[in-house]
Amino acid sequence: MNTPVGAYLGSDYGQDTKSLLQRPHADGAPDSFLRKMRGDVPVLQALPAGSLNLYGVPSVPDRLDLIVEVAGQTIEVTGGLTC
Repeated sequence: MNTPVGAYLGSDYGQDTKSLLQRPHADGAPDSFLRKMRGDVPVLQALPAGSLNLYGVPSVPDRLDLIVEVAGQTIEVTGGLTC
């Protein structure tokens, strides 16, 4: 029963955004996150390379807000992460 919120039990669909915390920036986790997103949401596969981006924006007091940019439109991942 250790299925993250937003995922389906027994499925690899969805993302565990908290797993991105406390990892080195160069370990490839953001690229892996975006590859998985393209697999989970087939319409994103039609976008050209570089049109899907992931940003982390620090906010007070100790949160990190994730921002997904799709073809120039930004979408804030709700909930944020506590660092």
